[in-house]
Amino acid sequence: MDITGLGTVVLAVVISCMLIYSTWSTMYRKRNLPPGPTPLPVIGNLLQIKRGRLVKSLMDLSEKYGSVYTLYFGSRPVIILCGYQTLKEALIDQGDEFSGRGRLPTMDRIIQGYGVILSSGERWKQLRRFTLMTLRNFGMGKRSIEERIQEEAQCLVEVLKTYKQSPVNPTNNFVQAVSNVICSVVFGNRYEYDDVKFLKLLNMFNETFILMSSTWGQLQDMMPSIINHVPGPHHKIDKLLTNLLEFISETVKVNQDTLDPSSPRDYIDCFLIKMQQDKQNATSEFTMKNLLMSVLTVFFAGTETVSSTLRHGFLILLKYPEIQAKLHEEIDRVIGQNRAPNIEDRGKMPYTDAVIHEIQRFSDVIPLNVPHSVVKDTNFRGYTIPKGTDVYPLLCSVLWDPSQFATPNKFNPGHFLDDNGCFKKSDAFLPFSTGKRVCAGEGLARMELFLFLTNILQNFKVSSEMHFTESDIMPKMTGFANVPITYQLSFVPR
Repeated sequence: MDITGLGTVVLAVVISCMLIYSTWSTMYRKRNLPPGPTPLPVIGNLLQIKRGRLVKSLMDLSEKYGSVYTLYFGSRPVIILCGYQTLKEALIDQGDEFSGRGRLPTMDRIIQGYGVILSSGERWKQLRRFTLMTLRNFGMGKRSIEERIQEEAQCLVEVLKTYKQSPVNPTNNFVQAVSNVICSVVFGNRYEYDDVKFLKLLNMFNETFILMSSTWGQLQDMMPSIINHVPGPHHKIDKLLTNLLEFISETVKVNQDTLDPSSPRDYIDCFLIKMQQDKQNATSEFTMKNLLMSVLTVFFAGTETVSSTLRHGFLILLKYPEIQAKLHEEIDRVIGQNRAPNIEDRGKMPYTDAVIHEIQRFSDVIPLNVPHSVVKDTNFRGYTIPKGTDVYPLLCSVLWDPSQFATPNKFNPGHFLDDNGCFKKSDAFLPFSTGKRVCAGEGLARMELFLFLTNILQNFKVSSEMHFTESDIMPKMTGFANVPITYQLSFVPR
């Protein structure tokens, strides 16, 4: 080996040692963090995570290290919170400290901390306040959101009738129906179910959801500084999000060209009006970038979570026909066949309400929660969590908490019924998270689940030639989201 080659090797070794030392030093510079497994330089606790089983691995680690522990995603410490009592203390009792938004590397390169869902600080406060007010007061005397959902539910029923009991994968239909509700609120219009452009758009959302939950997506969220430079399918997420943003930008441009400030048609119009009102305010967060990212994240969150919950729900009803029969009985008794369901019916239908709650609990669509971060140095249960540290409050650990639910690993509507068959609330029912960053669309999602489910079951009995096991209906507990298995069912007119 010549002197040049030897020098190159020595230099590489020195740089490697400096990198290892720097990384190792960073890991242990901050003391009094909660306990956790010992990390390795560069890769952190990657070896403690079973391939493709991030959620299951985090739950298993809590059995050894307790309900509050530290895990290293590469050289970066993150705090894992497990169980109802722990999440309550953090997100409610110390809600202000835990109100920051943590990193989500699978989306961060495109979103960049903009928009209502993935922002923090003053930006998040302004956008959330505006979004909640717009959703609550939307329409200014025009059609209510409930009417929009009812209209879409009737459109869905008519489409399902066209299948004439033939087996069908319900994924596209459920995604289209739920998405059309969001479209009517955000874009001011709905799309026909055979609209090719609309289907392409929804397929992009679904593919992004699946990629984020894949093994590659999990690795990217844990070690973005490394995985961002490794070839793999996770790189397609950026392209998909960029394509979605192009669609949203085109829609916003149309709204801009036809805007009537005295008569806002949708969320985009309301945002554009607010931008005009605040254009002289240097501290305003009502900018075009925040508009685009807010629409993207609201559309994404509002479509995939509810449609996935519906797919889980009907899979469960195929497994348990006796539950479906009880739902039919209550629908016939309370609503009958001569009118469409409305949201006021929910209070008279405790069994249906309990089943929907149990579907949400059991399917656990976003088991990891969207990560939080602490906005200042925070003392929690005697530990010190430095400002900016990411926190994962695991919703799965609450929804499946044996201290809160009698049979957490089984689908059991009785979790939400008292001895008299009346609906029973549970403080641990947190599919929408809790505290300062509880899902802004919770009311909309709950309304959608009730009206879509009751409209379909009012008109159809669902059956399948496929045989489903307990394992088939069990959420897979892999990464960011729980996506149900692919299945087919028949909608048999009643």
